[in-house]
Amino acid sequence: MSTVRSSTPARASRLGMATAAVFAGAGLALAAPLSASAHVSASATSTAAGSYTVVAFSVPHGCEASPTEVVTISMPESVPSVTPTVNPNWSVEKQFEDAADPNRVTAVVYTAIAEPLAADLRDVFELSFRVPDDAEGESLEFPTVQTCTEGTAEWVGDDVPAFTVTAATGDAHGHGASETGAATDDDVFARVVGGGGLALGAGALGVSLWSVRRRATA
Repeated sequence: MSTVRSSTPARASRLGMATAAVFAGAGLALAAPLSASAHVSASATSTAAGSYTVVAFSVPHGCEASPTEVVTISMPESVPSVTPTVNPNWSVEKQFEDAADPNRVTAVVYTAIAEPLAADLRDVFELSFRVPDDAEGESLEFPTVQTCTEGTAEWVGDDVPAFTVTAATGDAHGHGASETGAATDDDVFARVVGGGGLALGAGALGVSLWSVRRRATA
């Protein structure tokens, strides 16, 4: 007579391994955005070549526990001009240190006016400029130095704030097609659906009025 062995322990083992894998994956998924937000980051309103963009540089913390006093953002050589946004808590200064092109802005320096930025607080610095016309596919990098009351943090190399330039959109101001008056597929779909809805509504209203009149006549 053959002996039937229970598969419960094996199933339990496989279930335990699967559960552990799920939790490990979840841990990695949660850790990724946390590590990505641990340094100065650059977020652009437009990445299209030839468009005007506003890049926001987020400073999420100080140097360990030391508050931030100065933030120096270096500009790429392909971006000769920049317009910094005023931040009421910081003075702002453009630096021109390119001997070959004295009019090129090489860096923008924000200095705390009254109190330095506490290590457990964040702030955002915005720079406006034109994305180079011929830079599609290139990464625009902005080496940033965070000078604190004690120590500095240099965001360069793998941690440098940057964004990749995408293809030109044909709109020098970086607006989408729907903003310039050209209808997109979504616009057409919305108009068709909206028109259909109005037609159905009008039909339902007509049927309702006809029913009311018929009852009144009866």
